[in-house]
Amino acid sequence: MSLDPPPSPAHPPSSRRPSRRPWPEALIGPTAILLLAAAGAARPGPAVAAAIILAVASYYLAWRRTAGSSGSGVAFAQTPPPVDRDPPYAAILENLPDPLMVIAAEEADDLTGRRFTFANAAARELFRIQSQGGLLVTAVRNPKVLEAVDESLFGGVEGSVDYVTGGAQGRTWIAHARPLGPDADGARLALLVLRDETDARRSERTRADFLANASHELRTPLASLSGFIETLRGHAKDDAGARDKFLAIMQAQAERMARLIDDLMSLSRIELNEHIAPLGRVDLAMAAVDVIDALAPLARDKAVRLEPVLPPRGAAVIEGDRDQIVQVIQNLVDNAIKYTPRDGVVQVEVYPGLSAEIAASARDPAAARLSLLTPDHAGDERYGVLRVTDHGPGMAREHLPRLTERFYRVEGQKSGERSGTGLGLAIVKHIMNRHRGGLCVESVQGEGATFGVYFPMAKAEAASEPEEPRPEAVAKVS
Repeated sequence: MSLDPPPSPAHPPSSRRPSRRPWPEALIGPTAILLLAAAGAARPGPAVAAAIILAVASYYLAWRRTAGSSGSGVAFAQTPPPVDRDPPYAAILENLPDPLMVIAAEEADDLTGRRFTFANAAARELFRIQSQGGLLVTAVRNPKVLEAVDESLFGGVEGSVDYVTGGAQGRTWIAHARPLGPDADGARLALLVLRDETDARRSERTRADFLANASHELRTPLASLSGFIETLRGHAKDDAGARDKFLAIMQAQAERMARLIDDLMSLSRIELNEHIAPLGRVDLAMAAVDVIDALAPLARDKAVRLEPVLPPRGAAVIEGDRDQIVQVIQNLVDNAIKYTPRDGVVQVEVYPGLSAEIAASARDPAAARLSLLTPDHAGDERYGVLRVTDHGPGMAREHLPRLTERFYRVEGQKSGERSGTGLGLAIVKHIMNRHRGGLCVESVQGEGATFGVYFPMAKAEAASEPEEPRPEAVAKVS
């Protein structure tokens, strides 16, 4: 069953005037437009759903009236109606931001008979379909959504279910299925509308995670501060040596709490906007230079040498948010400095124009390696790659899958006097996911570790870069 648009008018314009329509049909279209206009500034809900149903009904009845008088029509699955044709409500449905589908079925037992006879632009983009009509199972495969559609088609029951799309940037939807009743041919019709709940769900989860993490991680330093305060107010209040020692420890604990709050707030902000891709352009090599300059005093204090290998200016322009990219580089280089012994070396390398496979490939065949984040990418996508290598204790293979967990630390490893918050790699992973990039790690126990991140190249820069970095294409920066 297909829902066809009105054919090319072979009758006079007067036969299509609203005043010549039967009374109920004449009011359906204007009512739908008024409802859509009234609900446009509000949160999608019953008013929008009612307007959609009225618009669909108006469009369908108008087509039946016109097709009945002409006896012919053009299949709607192939040709959507023009904006300036009667009725105009198809253009409204086509451009609604919420995905919308009209579904038809003949028999309840015929599982392959469920077809979508209309899918607006948002639905075609979400389900990656090319045509306006086709088998429902070729677009929607979620069992809960299909069950809700069946209940609307054959039970006349209105229902809503959660629908989560996969991929690196998963989204959460509420799928509403509403019965439309039978059409003139006896086929049953249902309306499927999806509303994006990603922002609301992320906000709820972010708030809950922040409270849980903050309450858990702040408990230890707060208990330590309370203990030292009690001691200073008691038998140690006249002991100058103990007072100076305890105050130094209290200051360190307070600074750690401040860093923890900053990292938790940063992580919460990143997670909240993780599904929104950044639009800026950043020179990855120049961002690395800025981080190296900022961390040079820290490296000197630890007697660690930073050894950059960078391409020429402008060769590694990537798509991204500069502040977040700098945060990624800073977290990785700071970790490498902390775990590198005195008189050691930290290598910071940038390579432009690599494929995803080469960007994530292992450099040392003997190393334990794991991809911590793999982007959804096209085969011809090119990436700007940053690799940070330390010569610290390294990690055993069993620790690699948990490195991006919040507050996870490899047992037995010491990072010097400055203890971290345990959130650095979790922040890196979420930033890379927002940038549609990747994150990988390889490590040899006792010899060190290499963390690699790769960002999509800016489109103007990604056309014809070499697969492998050539020796003359990079230069060491002293």
